[in-house]
Amino acid sequence: MIIVTAGHVDHGKTALLQTLTGTNADRLPEEKKRGMTIDLGYAYLPVDDKILGFIDVPGHEKFLSNMLAGLGGVDYAMLMVAADEGIKPQTIEHLTLLRLLQFKQIIVVITKADRVESEQIMQLLQKIHQQFPFLVDSPTFITSAYTGTGIDALKEYLSQLTNYARQDKPFRYAIDRVFNVKGAGLVVTGTVFSGKVSVGDEVYLSDQQQTVRIKAIHAQNQPSTIGVAGQRVALNLAMELDKDDISRGDWLSSLTTLLATDRITVALNSVHTIQDSQAVHIYHAASHTIGKLNVLIRLPEMILAEVILDKPLFIAVDDKLILRNGDDQQTLAGAKVLEINSPKRHKRSAERFAYLQKLLACHHSHQRIHYYLQQQALPLAQVQWMEQLTTAQITSLQQQETWHIFRDWLFSTEYQQYQQKLLLAALETFHQQHQDQLGVSKARLWRMAALNQPMPLILHLIEQLIADKKLLQTNGWLHLPQHQIAFSASEQQLWLQVQAEFAKTDQPIWVRDMANLLAIDEDQMRRFMYKAGKMGYLVPIVKDRFFRQEDIQRFALWLKSYLLEHGAISVNEVRDHFQFGRKLAVQLIEYFDRSGFLRRKGNVHLLRDSDSF
Repeated sequence: MIIVTAGHVDHGKTALLQTLTGTNADRLPEEKKRGMTIDLGYAYLPVDDKILGFIDVPGHEKFLSNMLAGLGGVDYAMLMVAADEGIKPQTIEHLTLLRLLQFKQIIVVITKADRVESEQIMQLLQKIHQQFPFLVDSPTFITSAYTGTGIDALKEYLSQLTNYARQDKPFRYAIDRVFNVKGAGLVVTGTVFSGKVSVGDEVYLSDQQQTVRIKAIHAQNQPSTIGVAGQRVALNLAMELDKDDISRGDWLSSLTTLLATDRITVALNSVHTIQDSQAVHIYHAASHTIGKLNVLIRLPEMILAEVILDKPLFIAVDDKLILRNGDDQQTLAGAKVLEINSPKRHKRSAERFAYLQKLLACHHSHQRIHYYLQQQALPLAQVQWMEQLTTAQITSLQQQETWHIFRDWLFSTEYQQYQQKLLLAALETFHQQHQDQLGVSKARLWRMAALNQPMPLILHLIEQLIADKKLLQTNGWLHLPQHQIAFSASEQQLWLQVQAEFAKTDQPIWVRDMANLLAIDEDQMRRFMYKAGKMGYLVPIVKDRFFRQEDIQRFALWLKSYLLEHGAISVNEVRDHFQFGRKLAVQLIEYFDRSGFLRRKGNVHLLRDSDSF
């Protein structure tokens, strides 16, 4: 467990830590010479079966960057105030940061108590509580590193603190230092934000998107076989990369996919006026970048805003940020991440605000995922990263909720019902507009009704509609059940005659010619042949000119084979292969274009839907 020590320079932080831990933090840089050290600003205190880590950083800028580097595992802070000097400007600055970062507890420690009378200490405490009312209920200790006053009580209290870091989450680790150690090789240091890692594990490196193996671990400045959430950990890595391939701000994770984002939605707790379209510095874990802040809505107690980052960062939902002004001289706000990969359009609609406020009210992953999935399907890996969930955790949640997993996609029952409704409506419209056609292919129905949705998932939903008999598939074409057509007894006899005429030729037959051949009224023959077309027996390649379905199937199979080998085909090549006239070749290939099987590109035609026919 890590505890931040904050306070004005020369207010006794280093002396107090030396008394608590026996380590002089001012000498910590020399530790690096001894080999595999954890960090240059940490001291450690073994207590019972755990080791407490303390970060002691003297300057404000270094305080900010180093404290944020360990923020994922930090729940407690000690605010040091010297009894003889009281509240100073840096005391206020550090306390502002601690409050913006929403530590679970800020412990007030009065140092150098031996230098003043007890009455002065009481007056100082009263002033602290008056100036900072939120500290009234904070634990308070009166200490002196010189006399040892209050040290044992403080140590006892610290030893009883609960480690709230989530060890059941995926391993997630922010790298803040990289160096080589003679005899060991490449070493990185950082804080374990969540989960745990063991010697021998293979984990993923963010920028490189490759695995590295853990050769050795130092946790809380001690050799260990495991590092867990809330610990300061050094990892000896076995990898093919060089030191220069890893930098401060990179991440290690047990998740197979690490997602960087350059557009996030945040809830701001501001201490200064926030302007719209304001340039900001963004501090996240060990990363620091610049960007632009756009105010979305100002609520009574916070601001919802969009932050556009100049450099994509590996941010997850609920992460904490600090935003500073354009020249990085003033802290503007603390922020909690509500959403990653925020939309670029319709950012200020009423529906959008309602959605964000629902997310703001959520306290658990399953609540947020419920809202994510109401109108969209999401890649499973994206949801896992956003919410930092293991595969077992997300599977367990899926079994409790009305969510479904298909291949790599996560979706809700509401999404399924909505998309299937669109599919059925699109097909109904198609039947009304194309009464001469039996139906469409699966891929064409996807393009008609759900082009912006993942194709494999929509094809899966179509299969479900077929299984539920809400869609039928005849000769490869999808159609609604009510669109089925059957021949009467007399029409069945006529069909046998029509079939016989088609068997005599490899050419398409016009309605007029078939009527003449069989001595039947042309309008009657037209109605019959289009009915046969709806049933999937005939195909009109142009108005009133028909091929048999099996001939179209044969042409399509040859074209598919040819295009898979050659990539493109011209009208002349179709003409020459089938020994058709150019006009018929044009009519045939344009029919395949209209049906969605092919698509034209200049003077050639390409395969569009290999599942057709």
